[in-house]
Amino acid sequence: MTVPASVQAVQSRIAEIVSLVEGSGARASTATAPAAFADALQAAAGADPSSALLGDGTVTGEDVAAAAQKYVGVPYVFGGTTSSGMDCSGLVQTVFKDLGIDVPRLVRDQEDIGTEVPSLAEAKPGDLIVLEGGDHIAIYLGNNTVIHAPYAGRDVSVQKLWVGEEGITTIRRVVPETAARTPDLASLLGGSASTSSLDSLSALLGGGTSVNSSTAQQLMAARSALLSGSLS
Repeated sequence: MTVPASVQAVQSRIAEIVSLVEGSGARASTATAPAAFADALQAAAGADPSSALLGDGTVTGEDVAAAAQKYVGVPYVFGGTTSSGMDCSGLVQTVFKDLGIDVPRLVRDQEDIGTEVPSLAEAKPGDLIVLEGGDHIAIYLGNNTVIHAPYAGRDVSVQKLWVGEEGITTIRRVVPETAARTPDLASLLGGSASTSSLDSLSALLGGGTSVNSSTAQQLMAARSALLSGSLS
């Protein structure tokens, strides 16, 4: 089998492992060990447990930037959210909806989603740039360029950002810059436990792509926590 793509699916597998541990008479801590294991798996998959980013990690900022550009030329219509006409926040909502992500309708709510990017120099394609004291929003494309629905009489367009840091209310990162990776749990967790029901964690979790040494250490520490206590 393959490693589940989402953290939720991986956590479901963790619950199965805990059930097997308890069924085998193991005395591992069911309160803290699974949580430690879950956090390590989230780190391995590129997900921060405290992150406010939206989506399942497969949609990236580059995807947002690309999806937005198909609306170039759509006329500005106040309150609009379709290819017949849209306003600035309607463009944002529609682009994310196309990618399977729900975001609020209005700028005042959109400016609070995701995580804040400290400066324009750190902005990446797909980030949202809120302007004019919260009255306007644009999608960053990189190279000091944005796509937005300007105002009545104009169409959705790509243009150079017309303000500097002083004119930006906030920059929000809503999805990851790069896609989350699936860890190779088969190689990391393939060791046998001392009970027959836990003789191969890899058989439960399958294989995937590789992770770095830091992540490997996190996973092994979490595995030790899960298996702590005497397994009979």
